Amino acid sequence: MPRLWSVWAVAMLLLIPLKDTHTFTASVDYNEARELFLRGYLETSQQKALQGYRRSLASMPEWASRFQLLEAETLEWRGMYEDALRILAAPAPALNSQEQAIQKLTAESVALTHLHLFSNANDKLEKAEKLCESESFAACGGVSRARGVFAMERGQMTEARQSFLKSLSFAQAHHDEFLETTALSGLGYASLQSERYDEAVDWSTQAYRSAVDLDAEDMAQVASGNLGWAYFELGDRERALELFLDAETRAAKLGDLRFEVKWQTTLGDVYWSTENFAQATRSYAAALVLARHINSTDDIVDILEDLTHASIDAGKLDAAKRYLLQLDPLVTASNNRLDALDVKFAQARIAAASRDDKDAESLFHEVEKDPASQTSMRFGAEHELARLYESEDKTADADRMYRTSLSTFESARASLKSEESKLPFLANATGIYDDYIHFLVAHHKTDQALALADRSRARTLEQGLGVVSNSRSISLASLHPGEIARKTNATLLFYWLGERESYLWAITPAKTTMFTLPARAQITPVVERYRKTLLGLSDPIETSNADGVALYRMLVSPVRELIRPGSTVILLNDGVLSQLNFETLIAPEPTPHYFIEDATLVSASSLDLLASAKPTERTGNRLLLVGDAVSPNADYPDLPKAAFEMAQIEQHFSASEVTVFARERATAESYLASEPQQFAYIHFVAHGVASRTDPLDSAIILSRSTAEADSFKLHARDIMKHPIHARLVTISACYGSGTRTYAGEGLVGLAWAFLRAGAHHVIGALWEVSEESTPRLMDSLYQGLADGQTPAEALRQAKLTLLHSKGEFRKPFFWAPLQIYTGV
Repeated sequence: MPRLWSVWAVAMLLLIPLKDTHTFTASVDYNEARELFLRGYLETSQQKALQGYRRSLASMPEWASRFQLLEAETLEWRGMYEDALRILAAPAPALNSQEQAIQKLTAESVALTHLHLFSNANDKLEKAEKLCESESFAACGGVSRARGVFAMERGQMTEARQSFLKSLSFAQAHHDEFLETTALSGLGYASLQSERYDEAVDWSTQAYRSAVDLDAEDMAQVASGNLGWAYFELGDRERALELFLDAETRAAKLGDLRFEVKWQTTLGDVYWSTENFAQATRSYAAALVLARHINSTDDIVDILEDLTHASIDAGKLDAAKRYLLQLDPLVTASNNRLDALDVKFAQARIAAASRDDKDAESLFHEVEKDPASQTSMRFGAEHELARLYESEDKTADADRMYRTSLSTFESARASLKSEESKLPFLANATGIYDDYIHFLVAHHKTDQALALADRSRARTLEQGLGVVSNSRSISLASLHPGEIARKTNATLLFYWLGERESYLWAITPAKTTMFTLPARAQITPVVERYRKTLLGLSDPIETSNADGVALYRMLVSPVRELIRPGSTVILLNDGVLSQLNFETLIAPEPTPHYFIEDATLVSASSLDLLASAKPTERTGNRLLLVGDAVSPNADYPDLPKAAFEMAQIEQHFSASEVTVFARERATAESYLASEPQQFAYIHFVAHGVASRTDPLDSAIILSRSTAEADSFKLHARDIMKHPIHARLVTISACYGSGTRTYAGEGLVGLAWAFLRAGAHHVIGALWEVSEESTPRLMDSLYQGLADGQTPAEALRQAKLTLLHSKGEFRKPFFWAPLQIYTGV
């Protein structure tokens, strides 16, 4: 199992340059070496410290002692703990102050800790702490941090956190920014080990910003990596990969071998999580060579654990057993309970794969019940037990254990505080949901399988809107899909993309029918190819594009007889299907035509959300129209047709009903201060930017309101904090729907943010909207609304107007980017 680390986990001595005018040259050399150390250029700092030591040894013993301590410290930060101890064991030329004695004892304790010589390390720490009792020396903040490192390596997370908080308080009281940065990093790591991942994001973000402000490259790379690990545990693999690559780049720039090991390992973790086991094994193997080169016991243990699990997943059980043999003496010597549990978990997985079911069951239960097990270990062991019972045809036991694993997962999710942490977290349970759904279908419990699939949907959105509690029960008996279909007067198509096979539930007022579809891996590449076709300027219908036809046959043909011509179909999509506009699928019979010709299509997040939706209250007909902003910079030029589009929209309302923010007044501040909850319609005509790594950073681009760098951006995170009751929000901007799909939540971006704020319907774009065709489409949309059509009906008729035209606008690129989503 992958493990975590942080820069605080190595010694950082507070080095105080002496103000001695008689030794000016030594002072300059020392300060240069120390500055290099603080900035993270460790090898160069070490070389300069060694040179300074040799130059000052004969005539300036006090300076020689300081250079000696600095050299030892740089070796420690490079992970060369035995070399550091060798330097520290040499006689000090003039170690004649308590400050320096504390620094030396602290350095020795950290090196000994990392070599797992805990008794000796504790002796050194106690001596340093004793010296700090008599007087508050500047080096005493480092002692508290070293105590945190010691506790962490012993698996004592509460004690570690207390020590890092003490070090942070000391640093702030003494205005020591570097010590403060190391303490923040330590707290981030303690939160990671305690599985408080959103808290880890907060601490590590502070550490990263502080490191960047100090130009402390080594600290920045570690904070970046710790952030990456927090997002990795939250299920955000993409952002984790970006942060790990950033950390790796910084480590390579610094020539920091120790952290090259770390980032090589984390890259292996990302590959492993995406089931690229061959690439993961190569990354781990490369990291293991480096870890052995610097004799980093902690890293060797972590990497061997990773190689064991990767080998099991790749079906190479003999290789896994060899890695376990190498691990055994190391884990025994370290006395680290988490490592011991991970070895036991691996042994259980090998037993299960070898069909030694009795031993596997016993070992999985030991991991599950051990108080020291992390939550991820517990629900992982419970998931494996469920699969084991399923393979043994112990149906009741398998069902019970699947529910138990989901309950354990939900308890972990409920502890997360921020929506940004909750959004990606469900990815950690996707395998459990998929296996349990497949299990229920195999046992002909298709209604329960549908209820379970819906239970995984839109959790963050629903909880934010107050539709469900934060700890929804595991009961699967309360869903009444037929009533939801009757309430919405629509046919509901609910999709689940699975590893072994996918499923489609077609729901009408009369019945619910399940169909088996191809596995996710077969559907995904076809969707991706067809999306690329749609983004071109060809017309797929003219050639009966094979992918467009294939997707229709896979996803729609099974339920074609259940869809009345012209009726409403609500799509509840999964995974990559959220990025596909079903209107563009090509129905081959009786003659090739787009699916939009047959039905009005609406996207929804979950059945629960549809069930909870209230009838739209007509609170007047007021329109808030925002757009035609002043270009904030060259990246976002003026939109020449924006004023025309806004004028087209305005003519469908009386003057008293319209509030317009245009040009200099079209600002984020204006929208947020407008009391947006009073408007029935909200419309933006502007540039949009979708953030893939952080979807809540997606923004509508407006005019600058202040000199602040981002004052021209109306961010998704701010949108969702201001409640609205709009019948329809329209984002006439590029990628208004977003570009990032989260497990269970679908596309998250601007459209999601407005639904989260309370909008009943939102129109957003799946790709870049055309400045030429969009004003015409919007004019038709609002005319349809004025004629009494629903937002979905009006949007469909507006699209059909373009589709049936004779020019370029008949092509999907022009009419298909805009999609309508329904909320509460």
